[in-house]
Order: sequence, then C-alpha cells, then structure tokens
Amino acid sequence: MDDASGPASEPASGYRTAIGRVAVIGTGVIGASWVSQFLAHGLDVTATDPAPGAEARLRETVARHWPILAQIGLAPGASPERLTFVAEPEAAVADADFVQENGPERLEIKRETYRRLDAAASPDVVLATSSSGIAPSAIQDACRYPGRVVLGHPFNPPHLVPLVEVLGGDQTDEGAVAAAMSFYETIGKRPIRLRRELVGHVANRLQAALWREAFHLVGTGAATVADIDAAIAHGPGLRWALMGPCLLNHLSGGPGGLAHTLDHLGPLMEAMWADLGDPRLTPELKAILVRGLDEALAGHDRDAMVAERDRLLVDLVRQKRGTRELP
Repeated sequence: MDDASGPASEPASGYRTAIGRVAVIGTGVIGASWVSQFLAHGLDVTATDPAPGAEARLRETVARHWPILAQIGLAPGASPERLTFVAEPEAAVADADFVQENGPERLEIKRETYRRLDAAASPDVVLATSSSGIAPSAIQDACRYPGRVVLGHPFNPPHLVPLVEVLGGDQTDEGAVAAAMSFYETIGKRPIRLRRELVGHVANRLQAALWREAFHLVGTGAATVADIDAAIAHGPGLRWALMGPCLLNHLSGGPGGLAHTLDHLGPLMEAMWADLGDPRLTPELKAILVRGLDEALAGHDRDAMVAERDRLLVDLVRQKRGTRELP
C-alpha cells in the first residue's frame, strides 16, 4: 500500500536534537560520503543498501575518505568501527536519532521507502532526503507522521562541501526543519533554509543557469570546452568560492555598493540576459561536449584530479572557516 493510513498526531515533545546515531539509507556516492561525514564527527552510523556488495564498497569508500577527514580533524571517539551495516531499512532506523535517505531518484521508490521508514522510526526522529529533484511534499503523505519529512540536500562530496539545502514540504513541521538545521550545523555543515519548493531546489538552479550558457557557447562555436572551464576556474569561480553574487556585486560597486553596481552595469546585464542562449541537449551537442572534455583531459589522471580537488577543497574550506567578515 503506497499511502499512509492517515496522519497521526505529531510527537508532543518535538524532534530529537541530541543526535548520537544516524541511519543512512542508500550508500552510493552520496550516501557513502554522508556516512564518512557522520563517522568523522564521532557519531554511530547504521547503514543499509540493497545492492549486492554494498557493505564492502561502503567500508572501502569510508577507508578511502578517512585520511583526508583526519587531516580536517576528527571528533573525539570518531572511528570507522562505529559503522554497522544491516539488510533492511527498518532495522537501520529502529534506534536512529536522525535519518538521511539517499535512494534512487524515482518517486515510487521514494514513497515506498518513506512508508517503511516512517513505520519503523520513532515519531520524534526527522527523516531527511538527499534528493536533487524530488520535493518533500511528493513523498511525505506516504507517512503517518508527514511533519517530520524534510529535504537535506548536500553537494558532492558531502564529507567535504559544507552546503546543505534544507526545505520543508506542505505538511512539514517547523520544528523538524529547525531540528535538521541544528543537526547539520553541529557536524560542520552550512545549511540554508529554502522558503518554497522548486525544481532542482536553489543551488542546482544557479548551476543550471551557468551550464545553460556554457553549453550554448560551446555548441555555437564561441568557445571550446577547455576555454569555458578555464574562464570560470581561473576567473569568476575564484571569487565565487569566497562570496555569493550579491555580495560580489556589492563589493564591486565601491563606496556605492550594490546600488551603484546595479545602476552602472544594469543596462549591460540586461543586454547580456537578452542575448543568452537557449540550447537543447541534442545528440550532436552532447557529442561536442564529451569530445571537447576528452581533448581537454588528455594526459590527465582522473584519480589524481579527484585527489587534488579534495586537497584543495579541504584547504579552501579550512581557510573560509577562519574568516571573520565574509559571511
């Protein structure tokens, strides 16, 4: 049965904020990264995934992540030995204080998963989904306690990138959102509260705006894949790692701040907006993009790139945490 038997009253005592054990449902790339993050902060983790060989892959991934997490700094008592793997989601959530779900991006699977999680988890435990595209409202009415379902959408890799988008659905309690925000903050994340449901949430939509024009410029021959990536990585991307677009424009405006920038550059911004492309991911454009990336990466080792990316991310995040004025 897909739908719940009807909403039950929410727990009178609110939602758990003292988190000692986290259940991780689904241990692919995102789920395994979450597991590593939780373990590094001294939590117990119970994980589950139905895929053959999932436990071995998860433990291998945690072991691979551990050295860089140790560089960042481990919480007292943090250990990969605090990971337990179980066969069924009901067993994973039975003793959990918080649940992080990372299953397939298919609505029917999400709804059935949440029906099972809701039936087995204590009513005062928040159920958070990492979904990139499915909104809480689409899955929470499969639960008897829909008020505890929230979005907790991370960015890859979650054990290194601090951002988490938190969002409640139509039936989500404010207390569940607050509990999720508080928990993520305690494990070193930078949660932001989304105010309404959107396709792709917020940060992915901002990325999509850039991808749209990048792919358009490649498709029309205005620039190569290598040129596009260099234009961002060695130009505005450096500033975007330090501040968002609104603050960037404010600082660019000198003493006049954002108001001056909008007055001075507003007409140019509108002219560029009017000239932006509207590409489609046709087979031809896909082939151009893939071929261009292959050419740009000739002679580069993928594993070495990932290792270098992670090292630089760690350095950058550490430096950002030491800032006093940049928000």
